[in-house]
Amino acid sequence: MSQQSVATAASAGQADAARAASASPVLEIRNARKRFLTPDSREILAVDDVSISIAPNEFVTLLGPSGCGKTTLLRLIAGFDDLDSGEIRIDGRDVASWPAHQRPVNTVFQKYALFPHLSVARNVAYSLEVARAPRDEVKERVEAMLELVGLTGYGNRQINELSGGQQQRVALARALVARPRILLLDEPLSALDRGLRSKMQHELKALQNELGISFVFVTHDQEEALTMSDRIAVLGQGKIQHIGAPETLYRKPRNVFTARFLGESNLLAATLKARDAGADTIELFDGQTLQFASSEALSGAQPGQALQLLSRPEDITLAEPAQGPALAFHGRVRQQLFIGSHYRLVIETDDDISFNATVDADEQLAETLAVGAQLAFWIPQSRLHCLVEEEAP
Repeated sequence: MSQQSVATAASAGQADAARAASASPVLEIRNARKRFLTPDSREILAVDDVSISIAPNEFVTLLGPSGCGKTTLLRLIAGFDDLDSGEIRIDGRDVASWPAHQRPVNTVFQKYALFPHLSVARNVAYSLEVARAPRDEVKERVEAMLELVGLTGYGNRQINELSGGQQQRVALARALVARPRILLLDEPLSALDRGLRSKMQHELKALQNELGISFVFVTHDQEEALTMSDRIAVLGQGKIQHIGAPETLYRKPRNVFTARFLGESNLLAATLKARDAGADTIELFDGQTLQFASSEALSGAQPGQALQLLSRPEDITLAEPAQGPALAFHGRVRQQLFIGSHYRLVIETDDDISFNATVDADEQLAETLAVGAQLAFWIPQSRLHCLVEEEAP
């Protein structure tokens, strides 16, 4: 995961914290549950007691593996599926019993579902025409929306005359022209190529800031979530495993599931050796020890408790840190990939422990980092995060 993505996420998360603290939520989900029956009559709990609040003008991403419940949760907000129990409140009103067309939300789908027989302008105007808005108002709002998404002059074109990125903009304009309180987006960028996808990520975030509408965005792309979100909710087995600002989830995840899912991780087996005077002594598998200030992550843990120490690939350094304690290892380069500005390495220690490392590219390092090369490396203690060992959901 790039440092730039995490830095972008950090500033967004800080802004979100201030905003959320001072605003009433536009969306509240309380203890939502949703079950489905499989064809062989097995019951699947797709959404399991989920609660979340979303502030006005907040960009929240639902992130998780396939089958974790993120799309089901989006469909419950939209009204396409009904809750088994719980509440969905928009601007303080319980809308769980409202049909989809009466809820002040709109959805942009992975497949844009544009009408091929209608022009761009007619696609955008569709919801206004159904609502029988005055013709002059429809024309004015459609033109304003096409300008907002960068499609001025495209109103008379047919959908099949547009590129994938342009069709995505039409879908956004159609969803936004009705001025919803919340825009729901179900992996709307997944069909785009990498370059266009990156461009649209930034455009979509800028559009959200300009409109002041809350966005709920579903994706399985971790970098996309870090780049765009004010907050990320990581889901696993129908539950929210951790929700917070992107940098918090990346640097200090609440559990091993979140640590493994969000970004590349190095997890080292360790044991809580002792607790006293507000300090925890941690012993690694190879006998190295470190002392950490007592943290909430280890609250309730007792000496002998199995732990995991989390570090990220960019935390590994090939030069011994000048200040502060650090873990030291020796290993062999098992794999090297050159990624322009940096090398991505897999380093295997004498104890058969594999580390993923990201090292800035330097011509003088090329031979040192060749496959099979032996090297020493360190992880500063300040870059380590302690987690209680647990079974992944």
